[in-house]
Amino acid sequence: MLKQQLSFKLSQKLSPQQIQLMKMIQLPTQAFEQRISQELEENPALEGGKEESEDFDDEFNNDEFDDNYDEGNEVIETDINVDDYLSDDEVPSYKLSANNYSADDEERQMPYAAGTSFTQHLMQQLSTYRLDEEEKEIAEFLVGSVDESGYIRREIQEIVDDLAFTQNVYTTEDKVEKILKVVQELDPAGVAARDLQECLLIQLERKEQTPSVALAIQIMEDSFDHFSKKHYKKLIQKYDITEDQLRDAIHEIEGLNPKPGGTYSGNNRIVEHVVPDFAIKIVDGELDLTLNGRNAPELHVSHDYTNMLKGYKEAKDKSKAQKDAVMFIKQKLDAAKWFIDAIKQRQQTLFITMNAIMHYQEEFFLTGDERKLKPMILKDIADKINMDVSTVSRVANSKYVDTPYGTKLIKTFFSESMKNDQGEDVSTKEIKKILEITISEENKRKPMTDDKLAKILLEKGYPIARRTIAKYREQLDLPVARLRKEI
Repeated sequence: MLKQQLSFKLSQKLSPQQIQLMKMIQLPTQAFEQRISQELEENPALEGGKEESEDFDDEFNNDEFDDNYDEGNEVIETDINVDDYLSDDEVPSYKLSANNYSADDEERQMPYAAGTSFTQHLMQQLSTYRLDEEEKEIAEFLVGSVDESGYIRREIQEIVDDLAFTQNVYTTEDKVEKILKVVQELDPAGVAARDLQECLLIQLERKEQTPSVALAIQIMEDSFDHFSKKHYKKLIQKYDITEDQLRDAIHEIEGLNPKPGGTYSGNNRIVEHVVPDFAIKIVDGELDLTLNGRNAPELHVSHDYTNMLKGYKEAKDKSKAQKDAVMFIKQKLDAAKWFIDAIKQRQQTLFITMNAIMHYQEEFFLTGDERKLKPMILKDIADKINMDVSTVSRVANSKYVDTPYGTKLIKTFFSESMKNDQGEDVSTKEIKKILEITISEENKRKPMTDDKLAKILLEKGYPIARRTIAKYREQLDLPVARLRKEI
């Protein structure tokens, strides 16, 4: 026999409005502007620009609108005050203005020019060569196989097979190799190489053939493995040369471009367009924080829609179609009012969060010295502003701040802590900076191993394990000691 019972429980659920607000807080300035444009297109009750001053009937309280109809298809009466949609008395107007910044403030943007693609650039050069129909098809297929770095990372046999299956061109590996040599004559030098060794050789062969270039070609052809592993003593012994001769040859190689496609000015790669959400300036020795004016758009509820409600109230005969239209108007007015309130709340949340971060890391913002960064986690800021950790995370992960020392991603100011030899908490960023400086100042003829670096940091008061040194070095994109060696 089934047993039925009732149980009560409390649970927290986010309303759709709260979820939308969280999403808005996470948006950087550009995406936020797109979100506003989308809302303006979708909601005719929301308008941009300054609101014209107009006297509204304070007595206009709609007693006949609600979200539901009763069973008799009559509107359930409720009390709606249109002033609720329009009243912004509690918020100063300057906070809602999009031009609440000085005319001489810099707006940091990064424009880029349009142009032909890298592939089109190569095709244009290819058209100047005399090739028969089959050779032209093979050459164009090879150009189409060049990646954005300028390499063809496919085996010749695979290319031969693809030409047969996709282009109906039946050829041989020897002929493809022959046409590949033609494609490798295109600019920039080194394009269409199959690996780094071939790329560097193509560039060296185009240079003026001095003794140092000739030695560099010999090293690339016969001792590329020794060169890449920086076994300089073996190279000196093998070619019976002096250190100066080897240094000159290495200098020629280091001047080459390992990614010939990457520097092409017409290569329209997708580049992130960063617009700082905040700006921090030092004024009379004090930090001054401002929110980008583009985060404070001028929005207001449409007067036309409120006039429609007024017209409905004054009408004597109210048809079913009119009632349906009024329900639509009310829905749009509710959405417009909520959106404006959400923008205000977003502004306040962003400013409060960044202000707390700025004062927590005040010493860094005043000096620009990364060694002055304090250990800081999301919870530290969340506790200061009495908000949830997830809210701080949304602000930190996608927002940028313009400082006197460059534009920074806010999340880079957060770091874990480690204890120094005096038992004080220090930021891992401070340790990484000291490690980076130590490596930059080392003798490049005898670079220090991770064990040696650990001992030096210990002497400076940072007891760090060798494995931790290796992890931090990799995060700083610094190679091992052998690959840092110079002559």
